[in-house]
Amino acid sequence: MGIQFSSLVPCCVNSQVKTSVIEVPHTGNEDRSEADNGPAFREYTFEQLKNATSGFSVQNIVSEHGEKAPIVVYKGKLENQMRIAIKRFNRNAWPDSRQFLEARSVGQLRHQRLANLLGCCCEGEERLLVAEYMPNETLAKHLFHWETQPIKWPMRLRVVLHLAEALEYCTSKGHALYHDLNAYRVLFDEDGNPRLSTFGLMKNSRDGKSYSTNLAFTPPEYLRTGRVTPKSVIYSFGTLLLDILSGKHIPPSHPLDLIRDRNLRMLTDSCLEGQFSDDDGTELVRWASRCLQYEPRERPNRKSLVAALAPLQKETKVPSHELMGIPHGSTLASLSPLGEACSRKDLTAIHEVLEKLGYKDDEGIANELSFQMWTDQMQDMLNCKKKGDAAFWQKDFRLAIEFYTQFIDAGTMVSPTVHARRSLCYLMSEMPQEALGDAMQAQVISPLWHIASYLQYVSLGGLGMEHEAQVALKEGTTLEAKRSGQK
Repeated sequence: MGIQFSSLVPCCVNSQVKTSVIEVPHTGNEDRSEADNGPAFREYTFEQLKNATSGFSVQNIVSEHGEKAPIVVYKGKLENQMRIAIKRFNRNAWPDSRQFLEARSVGQLRHQRLANLLGCCCEGEERLLVAEYMPNETLAKHLFHWETQPIKWPMRLRVVLHLAEALEYCTSKGHALYHDLNAYRVLFDEDGNPRLSTFGLMKNSRDGKSYSTNLAFTPPEYLRTGRVTPKSVIYSFGTLLLDILSGKHIPPSHPLDLIRDRNLRMLTDSCLEGQFSDDDGTELVRWASRCLQYEPRERPNRKSLVAALAPLQKETKVPSHELMGIPHGSTLASLSPLGEACSRKDLTAIHEVLEKLGYKDDEGIANELSFQMWTDQMQDMLNCKKKGDAAFWQKDFRLAIEFYTQFIDAGTMVSPTVHARRSLCYLMSEMPQEALGDAMQAQVISPLWHIASYLQYVSLGGLGMEHEAQVALKEGTTLEAKRSGQK
């Protein structure tokens, strides 16, 4: 059994802030899929996904597309600490719930080359898909909008092979169609390995369109008939090969002219100069040309693509995160004093840091109160918080818990710092489950607050959930690094 969420709207008049009370019972094993490669597909309630994304907070938006009625992808965290990606469709999409629930079939797929589909939600007009969260951006970001370094040639070869393997696996399981295959559909996991999004295995919405990109990139037969076939996916794979080779997203007609003219140098990304032989480049171009044949029957199948791309691989023993230049494990940025204290589970040092920090991080948290509430209740609540702070400073953690609880239960104000302080008090009192609940509640109120993730790390360690704890620690260091970079 995982952590259970129950919603509680605070008693704030005119307030836009919503909080939830989090109960943290003992955790157990999740149901696993037959392949034991992640949890089995399930249906989630809308309330569960709302809690996982801190009320679909804008701070948790990963991507957004569509103008009049956008489809939004959020990052979130389930009650068992698993990171997830949630695709929320607009209200006009998927009016036929039976069609939407084809997600169950896609959800049976489990493979290390996929960002696996974990579940869905179909309540009223709401339509949401849930997949594994990939924290290291899309292929489009690394190819077209890179910041620190372009993708190296060995990594580009690895991407195309992994992508071909993903498509071959899907075909073997009866899912040969993939809609709108492009560089935005290829994601990188925490180890820097490329994975294919399973969102593309379902049509985009009720209009049944298989391609949302510019028509210049669509297969010729789709323009003629409006239908997508397994061979159409191979054509899209060919456009991706050109993207990876050139580092640009250009319509295939122009590169095909260069291919016919045997002008390989004009076609390849200038950032790749000196990284590969003419033979390797020519071989990749040859396969791109075959994939882009006008007649579908002349295009190769997935199995032959895998067989052709496997021998081209370079630096196969170098981890993907090294080839990508992605921070990983021990290569993470050095921890701050608070991060180091949490990594050591040094509760005394954490107490000192929180005491010194005070309530600085509560600035900007909305707490709109009516005059009546201010005059009748505010003073009592401030007194509770003040008494809690005094007990916290004196390290009387049981008394601090009592006063902080009175402040929180009143529901008049929300404060991530109070939840963080009570979380530490619970840890000092050897109550890690309660500490985890407060650390998670602090993150609900302030989704990008690194301290909430650090306290989750310590709490999860106390519960013996070491893998989940390491994920929380990594999240905390990432959030803190971003925060420091913005100052």
